[in-house]
Formats: sequence, C-alpha cells, structure tokens
Amino acid sequence: MAAGTNHKEPIAREAFPYMLAPALLAAVLWWWDLPWLALFFLVATIAIALFFRNPDRKSPEADGLVVSPADGTVVEIAENARSTNLDRAPLKRISIFMSVFNVHVNRSPMTGRVEKITYSKGKFLDAREKDASGVNEQNSLLLKSGEDTIEVVQVAGKVARRIACWVSEGDEMARGERFGLIHFGSRLDVYLGPEFEARVAVRARVRAGETVIAEKRSS
Repeated sequence: MAAGTNHKEPIAREAFPYMLAPALLAAVLWWWDLPWLALFFLVATIAIALFFRNPDRKSPEADGLVVSPADGTVVEIAENARSTNLDRAPLKRISIFMSVFNVHVNRSPMTGRVEKITYSKGKFLDAREKDASGVNEQNSLLLKSGEDTIEVVQVAGKVARRIACWVSEGDEMARGERFGLIHFGSRLDVYLGPEFEARVAVRARVRAGETVIAEKRSS
C-alpha cells in the first residue's frame, strides 16, 4: 500500500504549520478587542486552509488511460522532449501549471509501481516558463505498469519552495491516488513514450485524477 493512501484528510496536513501563526494572532487580536485586525488574520488562515484542500476524486477505470496528476492549465505539449531520468527518446511532455487557486495535491497518472524517485535541486523560475522543466528544483517519479514506464515530475515554481512526496520506491499506486503536493504555485510534467497519444490541448483546464490527458494507442 502506498503512503499516499494515508493522506485523505480534507485539509492536507502540510497546511497546519502555515495556519498556526495567523490563527493565534486572530485569537489574540480578538481578545485585545481589535476585531478588524483579527478578521484579517482569520481570513488569512481560511485562505491557507483552502489552498491545501484535499478533495476526494474518482478516476476513470478504462485501460490505457493517463489522467492529469494536477489541477490547473496545460501550458505546453512538447513532442520531442528528453528526460535524464527516463532513458527513452523521443518523449512527449505534457506540462500543467497550478496557480495558487488550484488544488495542489498531486495524483498518480496511472496504476503502477514506483520504480525510482529522483530529487534535484535547482532554480525557481516562474513555473509557466518553458525552461522551468529543465532547471527548476524538482522531484521525479518513474511509474511502471506492465511494459509501460512513464515519468511524472513535481516542479517547484517562483513562489513554491517546498515539494512534498508521500510515496517511496517500490510502492504500488492506483490511478488517481494521492502521492504528494507542492507548496504555493507550481508545475507538473508528465513524460510519455510514443505509444501514448495526447488527449488534451494547450490551455485546457484539467483536474487531478479525473481528466484524461493521454491514452495508449491500440496495437
């Protein structure tokens, strides 16, 4: 069982260190009879909780489907991409940008085994930039299902400076299962072999675990 199955709380537990200070300030300011200042910090606490919301999702069950690992907008579909972690060429890269208004919990694109996890330090460019995939801080997961291996990469953005990964090498993940999150605005890249065909277009809005972004070609 993957560690992500234990992360089903409605607000991801990573939120609480961020929520503690404004919540305490709201309580203290209310006690000091400063209701407007207290209200400001109460709203900030609620906004943080909403950012880390962790809703349940139901994934499609048909074979050969790859679902989005993140909520957000498809910002790039690169047809001749390369990856240092997935030794195949050419690869198709589908990149999804998450704004601060999107759910930031990440989900497995397909059912499979976590073959390898690689964390790489890097820069913090705006996650919408094309160069972000190659130079930003990131965490790569190779996911193997039968003869197919794909890569899903958590890419930190200009504001996001922390990547959480809830699974380990050797874990089995179901399609749509939670595996981590990135704090405050970021990007997810999915690398696919030529046996997969994209089912989304640039600027499409997608939902993690639900929207089909690619499908394996029938043999």
